[in-house]
Amino acid sequence: MITVTAFRWVPPLAQGLVRDFRVRWALEEAGLRYQEKLIGLGQDQASEEYRRQQPFGQVPVYEEEGLTLFESGAIVLHIAEKSEVLMPREPAARARAITWMFAALNSMEPHIWSFVAVDSFFANEEWAKLRRPSALQLAEKRLDELATWMKGREWLEDRFTAGDLLMSSVLRILRNTDLLAARPALEAYRQRCEARPAFQKALADQLAPFAKYAPPKA
Repeated sequence: MITVTAFRWVPPLAQGLVRDFRVRWALEEAGLRYQEKLIGLGQDQASEEYRRQQPFGQVPVYEEEGLTLFESGAIVLHIAEKSEVLMPREPAARARAITWMFAALNSMEPHIWSFVAVDSFFANEEWAKLRRPSALQLAEKRLDELATWMKGREWLEDRFTAGDLLMSSVLRILRNTDLLAARPALEAYRQRCEARPAFQKALADQLAPFAKYAPPKA
């Protein structure tokens, strides 16, 4: 049985974005059953036992028949290799899908997170106010480039792949901004990805423990 480690609870700002969601979605697309292993923020992450599985104390950890993996992108690639839904078998198409997986995590995500960090997590800090214009400019540049590629396209290539799964997961980080709405091609693309039944199932499964283990309201 596949086991995926996830948090028992996270603050609302992070719910639906924690990276075990990407792994859950990939498993749903691939039709692979799994069980979740819930851990708490803080002490569980820092334990010696957990750090032997995940050196950085993050989630997810993926366990399957003696294999232990960390890093959501690597895990999604591993799952995609098991499923033609996520990874084409034709060599050139497979290479292109993997290219888009790397593009999502390397060309897009760092700039998007950089903007969201200064716009949300550190919005009241003076350094963040100074940093925000340049962070926004870099994020918008990447979004404009992706929007240009997506014009007239339904998916990044000729069909949905693991590249789309990761790219749309990255775009969701901007859900509390108007940056996607300002780019209709990207907003429509995000909505197509999120309309997939596997996405909906994975999201519901991630959110369920957050509701169950939510701390009492003050």
